[in-house]
Amino acid sequence: MTPTSTPGLARFNALEEHAAFTALHEACASTAWVERLLAARPCATAEELYAASDAAMAELTAEDLAEAMAGHPPIGRPKPGDPTSAREQRGMTDASDALKAEMLELNLAYQEKFGHVFLICATGRTAEQMRDAVRERIGNTPEREREIVRTELGKINRIRLARLVEEDRRGHLTMSSTTASVSTHILDTSVGRPAEAVAVRLSARSGRAADWQALGGSATDADGRCKDLPALPEGTTHVRLDFAVEPYFEKKQAADAQQDAPANRDSGAVFFPEVAVTFAVKPGEHYHVPLLLNPFGYSVYRGS
Repeated sequence: MTPTSTPGLARFNALEEHAAFTALHEACASTAWVERLLAARPCATAEELYAASDAAMAELTAEDLAEAMAGHPPIGRPKPGDPTSAREQRGMTDASDALKAEMLELNLAYQEKFGHVFLICATGRTAEQMRDAVRERIGNTPEREREIVRTELGKINRIRLARLVEEDRRGHLTMSSTTASVSTHILDTSVGRPAEAVAVRLSARSGRAADWQALGGSATDADGRCKDLPALPEGTTHVRLDFAVEPYFEKKQAADAQQDAPANRDSGAVFFPEVAVTFAVKPGEHYHVPLLLNPFGYSVYRGS
């Protein structure tokens, strides 16, 4: 078997649509990029997949690039519980406190000028190399910098796709049809809008008698969605989502009180401070579990 045609690639080609979308979206947050790669399946070789990625990246609009960049944390501040960004930014791990502080200052200056996070393919780069890169690029025009970002995103996507389709030591795909995947979003039905900044924790177990394993968490974005929940371990049979809704409603009540909103004034303590949802999963399937929420009740269902 050639290096460009692997069992991992075959498993990726065979992934159910939802699972493939989730796997690709974890590699790149641009919906347009994901949709173009889904349309390119099945790919005969890994190089064909990488070429499809490069072609999709070349066609992304400024808005698409902004969406892709939004999925990347600042250099020196990888997302908590995200092994991918931590691994890619490993060069910053042993940096001195002075260098980390300088990098933070440069990041802020860059973001103030260009309106987005400084993005670079950090894999294999030292902290000093990344600092020197932001120093150099901060003098670019916005147009020049946008094309550099496009190139860097292309490099990152190739690396992430390579990990996606390669086999691990046990001969399984890292994100594959042997595992389930989970996503969620929250709608505040009392106002008919998404619930933003609600902390969500994900836990899993293998069998009813097994202990729960905390996998990490995330928080809902402006659309009420959690787009970066951790991957499920192989063998997962049950999943639990814990929604910390009390801080969300307390903040909402405080805002209503400031605006003297009669419908919500003096609404009192939150009736359900936390919501825990447990459900069974099967390998290879994607489970989208929305939460419909109001101050005195909630409901969940398996969405699509």
